[in-house]
Amino acid sequence: MAVKHTPTGEIHRGQKGGTTGCGFNTQDHPEHWTNSSSKITCNKNGCKN
Repeated sequence: MAVKHTPTGEIHRGQKGGTTGCGFNTQDHPEHWTNSSSKITCNKNGCKN
């Protein structure tokens, strides 16, 4: 599952309501996150690999 950060358009590993692979908490500003089926674009550890 992937989650999109709408202000930046970056796609992270994870899902809304949890933590992304690289450590962002999607519960801080939940309006900035949407679940997505797009390809992950974040290059940070945890999301990229």
